[in-house]
Amino acid sequence: METLRDILDAAARGVYPPDDGGTTVVPQADARDAGVLSFTAHSVVFTDEDPRWVREVLRSVGGDPLAATMSPRFLAAFMDRTGRLCETIDALLVGAPLPGPPTVRLVEVDDPGHPRVRSARGRRDGVRVWAAEGGVVTLGRGVGGRLECSVEVEAGVRRRGVGRALVGAARHLAAGEAVWAQVSPGNARSVRAFLAAGYVVVGAEALLGKR
Repeated sequence: METLRDILDAAARGVYPPDDGGTTVVPQADARDAGVLSFTAHSVVFTDEDPRWVREVLRSVGGDPLAATMSPRFLAAFMDRTGRLCETIDALLVGAPLPGPPTVRLVEVDDPGHPRVRSARGRRDGVRVWAAEGGVVTLGRGVGGRLECSVEVEAGVRRRGVGRALVGAARHLAAGEAVWAQVSPGNARSVRAFLAAGYVVVGAEALLGKR
């Protein structure tokens, strides 16, 4: 059986599920994360619920079948069924690893109290944190064990390319592995930073976490 990690690894290489309007249901990779991945004309629902339940609810949603898995009705039913919460639908981006050291000076931090870092540790395993002048960058294992990046830029240095430098540095820190990021589409500044640093949009993601 194809796993969630198989699908993510293929997408990182630019190989996506078929654009056939279908939905693939796969088990969760761990107890923490359930949710939906939306690629072009194909969705992936990762859950430990019965796949028959998923398909029955999708048939009942109505409207555009290509958008059914990300519709409020399906996500509400998914949350009710699992007792989970979904904060937002994010754009899902990935960046290929880059050789050599980062171009920005970074210092690894052992025990930071920054809100961005605490948030990362609540969502990911094995989080590592680096501080730079004007911000921090984190890397950790998230959905399906993929390597995920998040950054925080201090208010006083925004619009100076610090965010772009930090998300670019993550690609150098990845030790040969693709780096993933979930970004709210409304956070246009962050989206622009990731795109400018060479990340590409592969789809959308609705992540259902435990209450």
